[in-house]
Amino acid sequence: MGDLFAADTETIEGLSPLAERLRPKSLDEVVGQEHLTGPDGTISRMISSGSLGSMIFWGPPGTGKTTVARLLAGTGDLKFVQVSAIFSGVADLKKVFGAAKVHRSTGKKTLLFVDEIHRFNKAQLDSFLPVMEDGTIVLVGATTENPSFELNAALLSRSTVLTFKSHDEQSLAKLLERAEELENSTLPLDEGARASLIRMADGDGRAIISLAEEIWRVAKESEVLSAEALQEVLQRRAPIYDKGQDGHYNLISALHKSVRGSDPDAALYYLARMMEAGEDRRFIGRRLVVMASEDIGNADPQALPVTMAAVQAFDFLGPEEGDRALAQACVYLASAPKSNAVHVAIKKAKQSARENGSLLPPRHILNAPTKLMKEQGYGDGYRYDHDQPDGFSGQNYFPEQMDRETYYEPVERGFERDIIKRLEYWDRLRKERS
Repeated sequence: MGDLFAADTETIEGLSPLAERLRPKSLDEVVGQEHLTGPDGTISRMISSGSLGSMIFWGPPGTGKTTVARLLAGTGDLKFVQVSAIFSGVADLKKVFGAAKVHRSTGKKTLLFVDEIHRFNKAQLDSFLPVMEDGTIVLVGATTENPSFELNAALLSRSTVLTFKSHDEQSLAKLLERAEELENSTLPLDEGARASLIRMADGDGRAIISLAEEIWRVAKESEVLSAEALQEVLQRRAPIYDKGQDGHYNLISALHKSVRGSDPDAALYYLARMMEAGEDRRFIGRRLVVMASEDIGNADPQALPVTMAAVQAFDFLGPEEGDRALAQACVYLASAPKSNAVHVAIKKAKQSARENGSLLPPRHILNAPTKLMKEQGYGDGYRYDHDQPDGFSGQNYFPEQMDRETYYEPVERGFERDIIKRLEYWDRLRKERS
């Protein structure tokens, strides 16, 4: 019976999908994530140190998260175990943890790769903590969602979050070249079709390999496909960008800079280009929301709610009518007064937070729900602002070990002109009352 399924390696490899046969055998073969796997990449540095900690891989599909996790297990001589949060529950995890403990008793750790880890609930995520802390497993979780929103703080505090980037045109082209080399065959595509194929993949390395495999499967002998023929054969629409092949990221950059430059006509032109190309409206909506916060900010506080309303309107109305709502938001943003003061301020504040560490806020602004905390001075001397003259106490809210710092510097445009007056007024009162 055992011989019935026996097959030589060459036959098995021939039956495997092309994407599987192209899977890198070492980290230096990984394409598109050089910031992580290159000679000076974060993961390469971890391997060189001889110590792997738990990690969260955050990035879009088809960027190599699973592949890198497998390779990490090999470099550290760890047992590789993979589970999916879609199909696994607490009972399944307990079995994995039990096997990992047994394995650890033999002197070998387990690298547990959890795909779609953001789909686990809090109780399931908490179950990882004990086995991470005692070294039973090295957790590598993969997610396409922002870990800050989808994973609990306890898990994040014990893990390093590494960001995987979408493939760009160069890395997708390199993957195609590798596929052609492995298959010993050139894809039957003219120059325009090859560029169209890269756009179809939309940054997904697995997708472009699967599409290439499909082309080899359906192309007739001696046939060379044009971009139009390629779309017909694959029944998949490519973004219809112009012959200069300025793709997805070039156009969103042009749209963003047109909005920032207060040119609603140019912004509408690039928005229409992307819409006509079949661009994902959710992607467009997300970028418009970014512009509302990054480039308009408090110069026009209505920019963000207007844009969010447009995104919701598209979800409610769908294409055509919904496109008009996105266009309305685009014109509003381009026409609004501009300020990146909040964008700059949060960058400064984050830098300060990194440099100063976990300083305790001043005790007078901390609540004292227990007797011990009251005895330690929590809440002592706090002045309730609403009971103070002008509704302003002028107290210090920074940690005592820090000097007062200024991050937010509003500009003399739009509503921020009024904010400047308020801040200057409070600053004058603060100095008088300190």
